[in-house]
Amino acid sequence: MSHESKSGSGCTSGVQQAVSQRHSVRAFTEQGVPHSTLQRIFTAAAQAPSGGNLQPWQTYVLTGDDLATFLQRVAASIEQQPMGEDGAYDIYPHPLIEPYRSRRAECGDDLYKALGIEREDKFGRITQVMKNFEFFGAPVGVFFAIDKSMGRPQWAHLGMYIQTVMLLAIEEGLASCPQEAWSMRHQTVREHLGMPDDLELYCGLALGYEDVEHPINQFRTTRVPINDNVTFRGF
Repeated sequence: MSHESKSGSGCTSGVQQAVSQRHSVRAFTEQGVPHSTLQRIFTAAAQAPSGGNLQPWQTYVLTGDDLATFLQRVAASIEQQPMGEDGAYDIYPHPLIEPYRSRRAECGDDLYKALGIEREDKFGRITQVMKNFEFFGAPVGVFFAIDKSMGRPQWAHLGMYIQTVMLLAIEEGLASCPQEAWSMRHQTVREHLGMPDDLELYCGLALGYEDVEHPINQFRTTRVPINDNVTFRGF
């Protein structure tokens, strides 16, 4: 990837390339990620902004035997509580109003279509959803948590940190998938990590090398035209 930046020249910078290349990858190769690569990513990601420089996040990076042991615990928890663990936050508002409901539906339909899973195939859809709890086969699983005393501004800062991690991963030739689904297994995550009571789990992140041949990685979500959600004034 080129790191040359020519703002305003019509050339695409390294940051623009990373933003355009980033997508949620749901199938990974078995290739492991070197510790040194992960250290570079998370060291650089520390430069993400936070109001007052609070840096209110905690990050846990799992791989190897520890990840395997964790996934075994997750599988056991799914057998005991297949509908999820109590106390998780709502991933979406209830009810989810338009146009957001239609956007979410389109995303799901396109994903299952890429896999050849019909709308009526409830088992097939559930099977795919449950792959969240295997990190989609990624060799690295990451969890992001935040101090429970923090408010909405600091949650936004955590989001900027996570986005920074994902873009840096692109630079290293890696792919990722942010996963709020892990909130449904937050108790198992907390127990395995020994997470302190003053931290709240936000999400997980599957991280590794993309299986570029897998059909699920061929589909892309759409974006609304910028005129739908960007207002320019004074021009």
